[in-house]
Amino acid sequence: MNKLAWQEYSKIASNFQHKARYEDREDIRQDIVLRLAEVASIKTEPLTIPTMLRVASYVIVEYWRDLKRQPTILSLNDTIDDGDGNSIELLETLADDQAIDLEAWVDARTWLMGCPRRLVKIASKKLKGKPLMPKERKYLSRYRQEELKKHQQKLL
Repeated sequence: MNKLAWQEYSKIASNFQHKARYEDREDIRQDIVLRLAEVASIKTEPLTIPTMLRVASYVIVEYWRDLKRQPTILSLNDTIDDGDGNSIELLETLADDQAIDLEAWVDARTWLMGCPRRLVKIASKKLKGKPLMPKERKYLSRYRQEELKKHQQKLL
C-alpha cells in the first residue's frame, strides 16, 4: 500500500472520529484506518470514497453496539462519594428495615401532643388493661378507619 492511501484513510477516519465518545476518539480513528486497510487488502481494485465512507460508518456502528452491550454491573463493595466529600461503600447506603427510626420516634411525641385528648385517654386506658366502654371502642374504631384512609391515599 502506498503512502497516499494511508493519508486518505486517515482523512476519512478524522471525519468520523467525532461520532465516538471524547475519550475514545483516537482509538476509533485508529480502528477506522485499520479496517480500511483490511478491506483494501481484500479487494483487488483501489477503494472508492463512498466505499471508505461506508466502511468508516460501519466501524462507528460497531463501536456503539459494543458499547451498549457492555454489562453495567455494580458491586455493593464499590466505593462511592456520599456528596460530602467522603467515600463510603455502596452497601452502607442500603436502608435497614430493623433499624429504629429516631426521627419518627421523636415525632411520635410531637404527634401525641397534637392528638385528640379523648384518644390519648383511650390509649392510656388500653395500656393499663382496663376495658373500654362501647362509645370509646366506637371512637377508636372510627379514628383508626380515618387514619387508614389517609395512609392508603398517600400510597396512591
